[in-house]
Amino acid sequence: MVELVIGLMLFFIPHSINALAPQWRQSCLHRWGAKGWKMRHACVSLLGFALIIWGYGQARANGVQLWLPPAGLKHANFLFTLVAFIFLGAYCIPGNHMTARLRHPLTLATKVWAMGHLLAVGSLPAVVMFASFLVWSVVVFRAARQRDRVLGLVPERGRWLNTVLAAVLGLVLWVVVVMWAHGAVIGVRVLG
Repeated sequence: MVELVIGLMLFFIPHSINALAPQWRQSCLHRWGAKGWKMRHACVSLLGFALIIWGYGQARANGVQLWLPPAGLKHANFLFTLVAFIFLGAYCIPGNHMTARLRHPLTLATKVWAMGHLLAVGSLPAVVMFASFLVWSVVVFRAARQRDRVLGLVPERGRWLNTVLAAVLGLVLWVVVVMWAHGAVIGVRVLG
């Protein structure tokens, strides 16, 4: 479980800086330049992500089961993740109505994904991981919305074509993850 916790910290720290410490981020950008900042951010984030996957796999194998979720919550997680992937599509395709309305769809995708998994998996490693992602996404979403208000940022208007494309992209990604990627990367087959 130590690897999982270290991975979570390494992943969350760089992903929290813009929302929670924007001045420090600006000083790092000034010191290292945009490429230097992005390289450091990417390296730490990828290391954290790899440790999360590996650490969760190790902890899950020896993890304590806190509760057995009813089958209905596991089925509901399909809907949670579908919504999360549609928000992910909204993040990837700019100029859509979801982004115009919700402002930070990737953070919302993380929140919905974490909530669905937290309800559907009752092991200690799952609670540590998904509760961490849920708390992080709530804090970062709130900080980002507050920063938007302070800066007076107005989202661009959504276009219907981009909204449909974002939803289709999210649906396609969701199908790929459900049918193949979750089992291949995480080691847990969603169907079967």
